[in-house]
Order: sequence, then structure tokens, then C-alpha cells
Amino acid sequence: MYQIKGKEKIFIYTGPDGSGRKTIAKMVATAFDMQTVLSYTTRSPRHYEKDGEDYHFVDVETFKLMQEQQEFLESVEIDGYYYGIREEDIVQVFQKHPLIYLTLNPEGAEKLEKMYGERIMSFFIFADRETVIQRQKERQDPEEDIQRHMAHYDETMGYKKNYKHVFENYDSPQVAFQISELIEAFLDRGVIVTDY
Repeated sequence: MYQIKGKEKIFIYTGPDGSGRKTIAKMVATAFDMQTVLSYTTRSPRHYEKDGEDYHFVDVETFKLMQEQQEFLESVEIDGYYYGIREEDIVQVFQKHPLIYLTLNPEGAEKLEKMYGERIMSFFIFADRETVIQRQKERQDPEEDIQRHMAHYDETMGYKKNYKHVFENYDSPQVAFQISELIEAFLDRGVIVTDY
């Protein structure tokens, strides 16, 4: 497992699909020279997603091989699809940027929090059921995808109580601003003076 060093920090965004996690994460990232690390997944790209921009889309065979070679820092299976974060990707991004962010489902988020503890700051982003459905319709997700996501809505919302930083996303720029202020304070606290 990669050991996080010095000023390196990981920020995790989790919550129900359609809550606007990625939108907010991207907004916050621009204020902090923060880079993302993309997950690998075996599901097909949605019509608005690009390989290498939203996810690394791979077939099951490739994913299983990567698992066997222990390339993933964490991986989960949801609805028959696999998702994983490759350790090497985190190592490479950390070489150029001390701050990285990930958009993960709660299971993946919990695994990383157990590994890295206070080196991680996590945000639970949610919206009410109707808003989430509306957003998925607006991005033209197929009906079966929406139903699949909504089948997990209550289960995902059940994780909300485990999070210190919870935001209802009714206004993305506003939430991004609030999160940026929290990160600012977190990074200031992380300044350790060692020259006694």
C-alpha cells in the first residue's frame, strides 16, 4: 500500500449517483491545483462519458487480471460491474500534485478511509430523491440505469450518518465554495512546523 507522504492529501466525494459529486469536485479542484485519479470500471460508458476523462473503461478480463496482479488500492462490485482505483495512478499523480481527489461510492470511500485515516478528507454530497431522478433524466441516462441507481439510493443515504462533512447539493457553486473553505482550513491545520 502506498504511504502518503508530507503534504500529500486525498479528498473523497461520495453520495448517491446524480447528486452532483463530480461537478462539485471539479469546481473545488480548480481552486487548489488538485488532480483527480480516475476509477477503472467494467461498465459501458454513458453517452456523455469519455474513456480517460470520466473513467478508464476496461473489459472484465482486463479488470480481473489487474486484480490478480494486485494493481488496485481498492475495488468493489456493484450490480455486476467492477470499479477500482489503481495504486500506480495515485503514485503518479502525487509525483506532480500533493492534492488529489476521488469520486467514489461509499464502499470504496470507506476502504480508503480505513487505509489512510486523517490523510483523507471526505465529503458526502446528496440531493433528494426527486432531484436525483431529475438530474439523471436531464443527462439522458437510460431508464434502466436510473432505476438501477435509485435501487441503491436509500442504501447510499444510509452512509450519510458516518460523515462529518455532509452537503445537500441544491446549488453546486455554493456547495463548492463551502467545501473550498473547509479544505482551506484543513490544509492550514496540516502545516507542521518542524524547525525548532
